[in-house]
Parts: sequence; structure tokens; C-alpha cells
Amino acid sequence: MHNLLWGVAFVLVHFAMFLICYRLFGKNGLYAWIGAATILANIQVVKTIEMATLVMTLGNTMYATIYLTTDLLNEKYGVKEAKKAVWFGFFTLLMTIIIMQMAIQFQPHGEDIAQASFETLFGLMPQIALGSLTAYLVSQLLDVRIFSMLRRIFPKSHQLYIRNIGSKIISQLMDTAIFCTIAFATLYPWEIWWQIFLTTYLIKFVVSIVGTPFLYAARSFKFKEDQAQPVQK
Repeated sequence: MHNLLWGVAFVLVHFAMFLICYRLFGKNGLYAWIGAATILANIQVVKTIEMATLVMTLGNTMYATIYLTTDLLNEKYGVKEAKKAVWFGFFTLLMTIIIMQMAIQFQPHGEDIAQASFETLFGLMPQIALGSLTAYLVSQLLDVRIFSMLRRIFPKSHQLYIRNIGSKIISQLMDTAIFCTIAFATLYPWEIWWQIFLTTYLIKFVVSIVGTPFLYAARSFKFKEDQAQPVQK
């Protein structure tokens, strides 16, 4: 029960901070959020918890906000900006993996207290790093493409929820399948792997639905610099 109640608060804090970041810093805040979210999500995913008798990893909520961010960029600023954000997040993730892997290789001082924690958080096995990078890039670019397609089919302002949720059904399924297969297929028995796959996908999808009102709220924010920049559909 503690994890469930704390999880609800965890989700709400994520979306509240997302709105605050956009409100304070505008479009630049969305890029900053993606950069931070890609790093935090991949740190959180190291931790495994149990919620409602199901085994799952953390990071799903933070990762779902990345989709929310690229959808908002796509909606307000166009597909070019959304794709740019995807590649920005990919570079941030790749940069973090490379630099922290190098940092771990330094010989620690005898009184050092950080090396073990560094190795736990950033000493990713090759399959986890590969799974994370591959799943992120493929699913995010797919999400941008599907969102743009749905915008042509459902162009009305109030149909944003169709564009948002519709694109997530496929892109997050692809993301979960790629990551769990590459990262966890050889680490866990089938019963645990299946629980992680199922809960990861369900949580990401549920969080996307919960985040839809926040997406509507973020879309309503007005910035002076936005009025001078035409949206490139």
C-alpha cells in the first residue's frame, strides 16, 4: 500500500515539475526537461520494486514525460522541433553513458566512498546500455511520426487526446519490447521478465493517459517568442 500511494504522489510531482519547467523557461525548458529526464529515467530503472504484487522497475514515469514533451513540441512547434528534441535526448543519454563509464575507470582513493555507488548506478552492463539507447531512439521517432499522422487525421484542437494516446499505444509498446528484450532477456527468468515487460508497458501507458490533462494545460501556455515563430507542421 505504501508503494501504491507513494507512486501516485510520485507521478503527480513529475507532471507538476514538467509544467513548472515549461512555464518558467518556455520551449528551452522542454529541451532541458528531455535532457534531465533521459538521465534520471535511466538511473531510476536500476531500482526494482513491487507494487500491487507485481514486480516493476522505476523510471517509467519519468520516461513517459519524455513522450509528453515531444508531443507538446510536435503540437505547438512542429515535427521538426520534436525530432530535434528526440536527437537531443539521444545525445544526452549517449554522452552520460560514455562519460560515466570513463569516470568509473579511475582508481578511487583509499578513503573514497562513491566508487561502489557509481558502479551500481552507472556501471551498466552492455546489453542495458544498448537496450536503452535503441529503445529510446526507435520509439521516440516512431511516436513523432504517428503523432504527426494522427494530427492530419484528427486535426481539431480538442482531439489532442486522440493524438497523444493513439501515438503512445504503439510507440511505448515498441519501446518496452525493445528495451526489455535486449536488457533483461538474459538476466531474469521468464516469469520475472514477463512481469517487468507487462508492468512497464502498462505503467507507461497509464501514466500517458494521466498526463493528458497536463498536456492540455501546457498547450495553453503563451509565450511572446512563440508568436514570432510559425509552426512547421
